[in-house]
Amino acid sequence: MLSRRKFLRNLSSLPLVGGLLGSHAASASSTTLTAPLRRDYFKELGIRTFINAAGTYTSMTGSLMPEEVMESILYASNEFVTLDELQDKVGERIASMVKCEAATVTTGAASAITFGTAGVIAGDNPENVVQIPHLEGTDMKSEVIMQNAHKIGYAHAIRNTGAHIIYVDTQKELEKAINEKTAMLFFLNANNQQGEIKHEAWVETGKKYGIPTFNDCAADVPPVENLWKYTQMGFDLVCFSGGKGIQGPQSAGLLLGRKDLIAAARMHAPPRGNTVGRGMKVNKEEILGMMVALEMYVNKDHEAEWKMWEQQIAHIADAVKDIEGVTTETFVPDLANHVPTLKVAWDDSKIQHDNDSLHEAMRSGHPSIEVAGWGSEPQIQITTWMLIPGQERAVANRLREVLMEASA
Repeated sequence: MLSRRKFLRNLSSLPLVGGLLGSHAASASSTTLTAPLRRDYFKELGIRTFINAAGTYTSMTGSLMPEEVMESILYASNEFVTLDELQDKVGERIASMVKCEAATVTTGAASAITFGTAGVIAGDNPENVVQIPHLEGTDMKSEVIMQNAHKIGYAHAIRNTGAHIIYVDTQKELEKAINEKTAMLFFLNANNQQGEIKHEAWVETGKKYGIPTFNDCAADVPPVENLWKYTQMGFDLVCFSGGKGIQGPQSAGLLLGRKDLIAAARMHAPPRGNTVGRGMKVNKEEILGMMVALEMYVNKDHEAEWKMWEQQIAHIADAVKDIEGVTTETFVPDLANHVPTLKVAWDDSKIQHDNDSLHEAMRSGHPSIEVAGWGSEPQIQITTWMLIPGQERAVANRLREVLMEASA
């Protein structure tokens, strides 16, 4: 059977036809190449697919998995194995790839935070494991410290364990907040530049007081080096999303770090039942798929991929930069979603769109396209790392069309 991805790759050198790169068109056109029709589930459900020029947002279902990952998932679906043995062996393989002591596959980065925090708090004591999240009246430590500049909603994953979060702003406040109840120091990698206390000082403080440090790196690949940078820097635990830049299963993640803490974290994970993490079950298909996705990601030609992204961004920018009132700027975020990103801004006295209406125009067109950059300013952001090669032309053509139609 000719897959959608292969079909689109074959068409990447052909002139763009309106809507050609949508899944519906790919399925229909495949009949002319003697490939059997596939069931179009999204069409049955009345769900419109789109070209993702926004990025790896959970609300947009993250990333697309390579064929090799899908093959591993199908393979795993046809066999029975013991869940713990699979986690053991895959964890060993992953740890060797990312140069750390130990690793485990989790249900996303958020569950990795819960498992890691629970492991730090409960240690290897089975009675403590069962007790979480009810820490009051026990001898378990119950406080996690993080910077105010790192405050995020995902910190709820810490509170799932029953721990209280103590917020600080300065190094002096951090050291003053440390006491006999302090279980862990939590760091949000994406906000390193916002917080006063940087990576190295956070790690040094943890080592000084004998307190484990955790770095949330959910969206911090690429670059590939980040997969081992922060454990080698000295963080005791680090987590990554599996379904973003690595392009593994969207509901999978990675918890990396010290061998004893990974082992303790897994005491809260299925198949064990009386734990805070029982509902955070990762299946054998996702575990194997995550391993294969990571193998592919670590071994790919990152330099060539980066050049392709830059070329795609340049193609889109070239399509609109001559429109009166429109300006373009290409930049790369220092941390999180570290990929070439195009900012398209416009003078709303010359282009009759606000931010919301331009988003809607891109979304409601043919093909449907999602872009990023929300807010009150007349500007959007576009990335190309989630595009199938060739789709950048659809994005460029539609964006130019939308802006030209709205020109005063």
